[in-house]
Amino acid sequence: MIREMKTEDNRAVLNIYKMGLETRNATFETEVPSWQDWDNRHLNHSRFVCVEHEKVLGWAALSPVSSRHAYRGVAEISIYIDPLFFRKGIGSQLMERTIASSEENGIWSLYSSIFPENKATLRLHEKFGFRIIGTREKIAQLDGKWRDTLLLERRSNKPEYQ
Repeated sequence: MIREMKTEDNRAVLNIYKMGLETRNATFETEVPSWQDWDNRHLNHSRFVCVEHEKVLGWAALSPVSSRHAYRGVAEISIYIDPLFFRKGIGSQLMERTIASSEENGIWSLYSSIFPENKATLRLHEKFGFRIIGTREKIAQLDGKWRDTLLLERRSNKPEYQ
C-alpha cells in the first residue's frame, strides 16, 4: 500500500536511506542525516511510503533544485527501496504516485541524477518517461574514486505545463 509519509515513519525512512548509502550506487552521501536535516531538504508535499504489514518497504520524496522563483516547478525525485523488497514493483508504485502528486502540486519538471551503474533505477525512470539529458563526468568522488552521473528529466504532459 502506498500512503503519505508520516513523521512517525522517520526511523524507517532513514534506515532505508542508510541501506542505499551502503550500496555506494545510490548517492554521493556517505552519512545518514538527522531527521530534521532530511525533512528540511525535501518538499513538504509528494512524500510517500510503501507499507506492508505495518513495515515501510520504500519511500519517495522530492527536493527543490533551486530557491529561485523561476524554478519553483522543478524538483529532484528520490526513491529508495529496502533491498529485501527489490523487483516487487514498489519503485513503480512510488514513482507513479509521486509523479501524480508532483503535478497536483505545481511541479512541471522532475529531475534525477543517477550513477550509470545503477541500471535498475535507470530502467525505472525511463519506464516513466524520463530521458537522459546529459552526463556529468567525474562530477564528484565517492570513497576516493571519481564517479559520473547521468542527468534525467521528465516534463509533465499536462496542458498547463506545455
